[in-house]
Amino acid sequence: MTPESSGSQLYLEWREMEGDDFEFHSGDGTNEAQDNDFPTVERSRLQEMLSLLGLETYQVQKLSLQDSLQISFDSMKNWAPQVPKDLPWNFLRKLQALNAEARNTTMVLDVPPDARPVEKEHQMEEEVIYWDPADDIAADIYSFSELPTPDTPVNPLDLLCALLLSSDSFLQQEVVLRMSLCQFALPLVLPDSENHYHTFLLWALRGILRTWWAQPPRGVGSFREDSVVLCRTPTFAFVRMDVSSNSKSQLLNAVLSPGHRQWDCFWHRDLNLGTNPREIADGLVEISWFFPSGREDLDIFPEPVAFLNLRGDIGSHWLQFKLLTEVSSAVFILTDNISRKEYKLLYSMKEPTTRFYFILSPYRGKRNTNLRFLNKLIPVLKIDHSHVLVKVSSTDSESFVKRIRTIVGNVMRAPCRRVSVEDMAHAARKLGLRVDEDCEECQKAKDRMERITRKIKDSDAYRRDELRLQGDPWRKAAQVEKEFCQLQWASDPPEKHRAELRRRLLELRMQQNGHDPTSGVQEFITGISSPSLGEKQYFLRWMEWGLARVAQPRLRQPPETLLTLRPKHGGTLDLSEPLWPEPLGVEHFLREMGQFYEAESCLVEAGRLPAGQRRFAHFPGLALELLLKGLPLELIDGSTLSIPVRWVTGLLKELHVRLERRSRLVVLSALGVPGTGKSTLLNTMFGLRFATGKSCGPRGAFMQLITVAEGFSQDLGCDHILVIDSGGLISGALTSTGDRFELEASLATLLMGLSNVTMVSLAETRDIPPAILHAFLRLEKTGHMPNYQFVYQNLHDVSAPGPKPRDRRQLLDPPSNLSRAAAQMEKQGDGFRTLAGLAFCDPEKQHVWHIPGLWHGAPPMAAVSLGYSEAIFELKRCLLENIRNGLSNQNKNIQQLIELVRRL
Repeated sequence: MTPESSGSQLYLEWREMEGDDFEFHSGDGTNEAQDNDFPTVERSRLQEMLSLLGLETYQVQKLSLQDSLQISFDSMKNWAPQVPKDLPWNFLRKLQALNAEARNTTMVLDVPPDARPVEKEHQMEEEVIYWDPADDIAADIYSFSELPTPDTPVNPLDLLCALLLSSDSFLQQEVVLRMSLCQFALPLVLPDSENHYHTFLLWALRGILRTWWAQPPRGVGSFREDSVVLCRTPTFAFVRMDVSSNSKSQLLNAVLSPGHRQWDCFWHRDLNLGTNPREIADGLVEISWFFPSGREDLDIFPEPVAFLNLRGDIGSHWLQFKLLTEVSSAVFILTDNISRKEYKLLYSMKEPTTRFYFILSPYRGKRNTNLRFLNKLIPVLKIDHSHVLVKVSSTDSESFVKRIRTIVGNVMRAPCRRVSVEDMAHAARKLGLRVDEDCEECQKAKDRMERITRKIKDSDAYRRDELRLQGDPWRKAAQVEKEFCQLQWASDPPEKHRAELRRRLLELRMQQNGHDPTSGVQEFITGISSPSLGEKQYFLRWMEWGLARVAQPRLRQPPETLLTLRPKHGGTLDLSEPLWPEPLGVEHFLREMGQFYEAESCLVEAGRLPAGQRRFAHFPGLALELLLKGLPLELIDGSTLSIPVRWVTGLLKELHVRLERRSRLVVLSALGVPGTGKSTLLNTMFGLRFATGKSCGPRGAFMQLITVAEGFSQDLGCDHILVIDSGGLISGALTSTGDRFELEASLATLLMGLSNVTMVSLAETRDIPPAILHAFLRLEKTGHMPNYQFVYQNLHDVSAPGPKPRDRRQLLDPPSNLSRAAAQMEKQGDGFRTLAGLAFCDPEKQHVWHIPGLWHGAPPMAAVSLGYSEAIFELKRCLLENIRNGLSNQNKNIQQLIELVRRL
């Protein structure tokens, strides 16, 4: 179909065709539409919403990440919110657990018995109210609705905006990260009508990494990982002009959903039982991406694509619309009516740099007026008949969605604008929007990070030149200390050998103490010593991202073989070679600080250095501040697979001083082979930040501290929970002899010996690592047996059923060859019992857990499965119940833990 001209003016006329097109022909225009008046939103509306949700107290002192992670009474029950003030906390709890229904929360209102009609006494005592957002409906535009009251539903988009406005930068970042794992659309521009400025959320999106299949025009494709903030993609914006009977959010979801499964990335009006007008969320801009997986049946587009969605109409949010036109490859405008107000705004756009498409409804609005305005916009927006689509109710939705995808694909194949989120932030600044990353603390921390990372040209060379205490002296000192420790337990150790070991250790420590911190280490120490808590936290995040980009490891062999360490010459374990390439991270700088402290402390203990001349005694206090703010700290050094005892005990002493009377601890450890999902499990269960991924991650065991709310600590029996992730320490090798196996068994014994509760993460039903079997045998001799839970995680099939009772019994019975080997090594002869008998485990009770697959669908577009989230919550509830009931052995105070570290 081609436009036909008559004179100098082109006009559009409706013609219902299967393609939902306009046909151009000559004709006359009709009456123009009258201006639409939009009342101004009251300034008090935001404050009223914050008050309704109980968030008004967090406008000065913002809600922090640590506030949201505290263990409380609510952590042990699957509760439903009863009043609006429950909604923010319920949303955070579900989001922490990666619950796919976090946005679909219901309020359960208790009805007093005397208020119920007598004839309805047989009905439920609770009234369930579903709260859903309105999307693209006329009621959004006119702010005549009354504000919600304590007994009416709250729009989830209002809740999200109110919560983000009440949160500090680090909680905002965590909320957005968890939303991305749930495959929710993410907030990009956060409106704040009360203070008349809007915020572009660059920092909040900064921590999101995505992996996708990259297929070059020529050559072999491969998976690529990058930050969504840095990835340049074609970008398509969907907006509403005035009123649209077609939902743009539903249309976006259909465009992004492969096959026939509807994926509700963008929340829309048809979810559940109704619509609720937005009160403060109009002006919100959301973003989502499509990432290809390399599977032809799932890949809608051949490369990553970004989609933007403006909530509310463009006439009321012209600044946001202007931003979208400057960053998008194309803008789709959905409307029933083109009013004079919007027409004038569009007509005023000079030299637009993006393509425009209109999606109209032929049965709504003023047709002739629409046609006249569209004809006037043709030369301004540079559109033709192919840029105007008609979506009618009788139109096959699937064919219309295919048409939108075709348009997107055609734009992508042609030369088009490709932007990153950083590019969008630059455009937002030029338009006068506030960018969250532009605060002084964040920029000072970024500058400090860049002064460190710009010197890193080669990761290995940087470690050798800048992190000098972690080289041969530390490896040799660790080996000497292990030998010395073994002599402590010998029945009659030769004094001469002990003296020789002591002499060698002092020489190595004096060699370490002769160094000064290098410029990079000094810059790092200055960064974490900042008197500004915010600047310190910004600096750590910047360091994590900066190091990840400049210091990627070089894999010398396939990941699955990296955990095998071959003994040299006669089976002696050589720790001078790394177990597998380890990326340079923040933990390496903290290790360097730990070695300065270790060397100095050793010399002070030996009388070689006066205590008054110490330079690094304050280092444990600096590291402790990071632990208290949620950074995992290394307990077992991944480079030498040993504990820096003086450094760890120094940390714990500082912790004891800092916590004062609230020093009762429960230690929870997670052991398992890398890649079995134990770190992801801990992060989902408690909102922690342990590194995930089985290849090229940190090797050591890390610890993180969780605070128990004061009102709950007496009931739970502890003030804090210390969580230990074994990282890559346990390889799961099936060998039953050799130094490597002995080392793994010793480390497993150490971690379990420190623990009140131990979770063993398994990938297969008979995958119990032999080193862990030996740890159980050794701990039985000491009389210390932690409460333990075996967690079988299905890493492949979402729908696989849980183990049957017979399977659970088999899970706790180790293979016969490993049983015999374990018995022989621990000198128990033929009397070795099965693990079930050893630990008094009843497999019919909840000592064995089956966790469904993590993903629902195929990554990278898969969301976390609801079954995974619910199973993790039930496991968490059981663990806390065991702690409260005293089934986790006697809780420790920090002084007892220090002594236990020394003994073990």
